[in-house]
Parts: sequence; C-alpha cells; structure tokens
Amino acid sequence: MSTTDTRRAPAAPGGGQAIWLVAEREIGSKLRSKAFVISTAILFLGALVLVIWGGFQAANNSGTPVAVTSGAMSYVDGLDGLDVTETSDRSAAQALVESGDVDAAIVDDASSPLGFAVIADSSAPTQLLLQLAQLPPVELLNPDEGNAALAYIAAIGFGIVFLLAASLFGGTIAQSVVEEKQTRVVELLISAIPVRSLLAGKVIGNTVLAMGQILILAAIAIIGLTVTDQTALLQGLGAPIAWFAIFFLFGFILLASLFAAAASMVSRQEDIGSTTMPLTMLVMAPYFLVIFFNDNPLVLAIMSYVPFSAPVGMPMRIFLGQAQWWEPLLSIAILIATCIAAILVAARIYENSLLRMGGRVKLSEALAR
Repeated sequence: MSTTDTRRAPAAPGGGQAIWLVAEREIGSKLRSKAFVISTAILFLGALVLVIWGGFQAANNSGTPVAVTSGAMSYVDGLDGLDVTETSDRSAAQALVESGDVDAAIVDDASSPLGFAVIADSSAPTQLLLQLAQLPPVELLNPDEGNAALAYIAAIGFGIVFLLAASLFGGTIAQSVVEEKQTRVVELLISAIPVRSLLAGKVIGNTVLAMGQILILAAIAIIGLTVTDQTALLQGLGAPIAWFAIFFLFGFILLASLFAAAASMVSRQEDIGSTTMPLTMLVMAPYFLVIFFNDNPLVLAIMSYVPFSAPVGMPMRIFLGQAQWWEPLLSIAILIATCIAAILVAARIYENSLLRMGGRVKLSEALAR
C-alpha cells in the first residue's frame, strides 16, 4: 500500500510579519555589532558628561568680580567667592558692568521687595544669584547677546544630532543593501518575502534604533539639566526637544527610504558614494545652515518648511519663540506628505534595481514601470 506524503512547504509570512522579521534582523545585527554598541555608549557618555560639566561650571564660578553700591553692602556681607568693588552709586556700578571690569553689580533698589537688584550685561552669574539666597530682579543691559549664546548652543545640539544619526544610519542602510546584493542573500530574501516588505523592514528596523538613540539622548539631557539645577533652561528646551523627536521620526524615515533606494542602484561597496552623495549633502545642509544662520529669522523660517531641514529648523524656531502655534503642525504635515511620496518613489527604485547586477542602474531605468 502506497502512502502519500502530506508534508507541505511552510507558508510564506504575511506582509506585516515579513516586515517585522526584516526589522528584527536589522535591529539584531546592529545590537550584535561591537562597533555600533561601543560608538553608541561613547555618544551617550559624552552627552551626559557635557551636560553635567556645563551645569557644574555654571554653578561653581568662584571669585566672581562684582560692583556693590554703598547702600547694598549689607546684602553681600558674609558671602564667599566674591571679588567686591564698592561704588558710590548705581551709575558707577553700571559703568563697571558695561566696561567689563565686573561680571555684575549689586545695587540698592527701593522698588525691589528685597531692597536690592542685580545688574548684568547679557547674563547674570548663576553662583552669585544662588549665594544671594533669594533671586532679586535682574536687569540685562544686552539680553539679545545672552539669547544668542543659548541659541547657538541649541543650534549645535539639534544640528549635530540630526547630522550624526541620519548620516550614520543612512550609510549603514546603504552598505547593508549592497552587501546583500553582492552576497546574493537578497535573492533568497525576496524568494520568501515581497521586495517592498524587505525595504519597509529595513527602514523600520533602523528607525527604531535611531529613535531609541534620540529618546535616550533626550532623557540624558533632562536628567543632566535636572541634576545640575538648570530648571529654567530645561523648561525652555522641553517643547523644542519634543518637537525635534517628532520631526526627526518622519525626517529619518524619508532619508532612510531614499538611502536604501539609492544603494540598490549599485552592486559594489565602492560605488555607494556615487549614488548617495546627493542625500549626504541634504543631510549636511541643515547642520551648516542652522550653525551659520541661527540668528536669521528668514533662513530659519525657510528651513522649517523644507522637508529635509524641517527637523532642525522648526525646533530652533520654537526654542527662539519665533513660531506661531500652527506653524509646527503645517510643517509636519508637509514633511509627512513628502515622506509618503518619497517612500513610493523609493519602493519603485528598489523593486526595479535590487536584482540588477553589474554596472550602476540609471535613474530613468530604476523609475520605469
């Protein structure tokens, strides 16, 4: 009696399952990479040290040169760490501040509930205010200069985080795509799952890792600012950091899709640069623009509506108080629409180029139906 073999080949995974399997593969390969783990740990440690060091530097200024009017001398009696210059009146004390001879002036002020006020140029010494126990009214002679310094620091922060994350992960995605083409692994993968699922899984897996880094960096900033008692700066950065995370999510998906599509057009690692160079320039442009034009409202406004620079431009405008409540919503809507269009274009390029070996695939051929 003959028997019939009823065994069947395992069913191919569904769309959602296939995407998640590829995403898990991408995440697992990165977490098993010593280079990725070590570089991430160094990044986090460096961010933590920078935030805490900056906070303690602000809180540990000693020997602060201050001018004190005769009527306010009683308020600084017994305070350590001050290099006091006594002046006859408020005008003389303010002149010393303007000339840069002292960092701040403590003057008697009948209108102040505390009986005195502090005069400073662009920012008041943190340690001085803490020593006075009760924060007096502060008059800044050049407040815009203090804001400019904070704006420059914020610009560097937003710009460099976006630059590093987008360029490093974008380059990793491109190398992964070409490596799979060279080793013919991609032929095995697409025999089991659709090409679009492969692309989606790569993008989602790397997006999860990139967003994980961004959220941890945000947590480090919050913890560091809290530990060093920089609550005022923390309150000012809260909303911009939250918006930066949202914009970064869609901006990264946009760039990751395009990096994967560009890499699929070549078959050798040494050819990656030729197809990804335009994308690399798009990633670098927001960093340099926000560094050089962080005090230019027009440039920042334009940046906040251009999809590739919006993740940096709009959070900066929110930090500076230049954006109306509806502007981030409009900007994110433009970014999402661009992201959807880019994914559709990237999927077509990826499908048409992934199995083509040899020379570089022309863009017109990659976009052909």
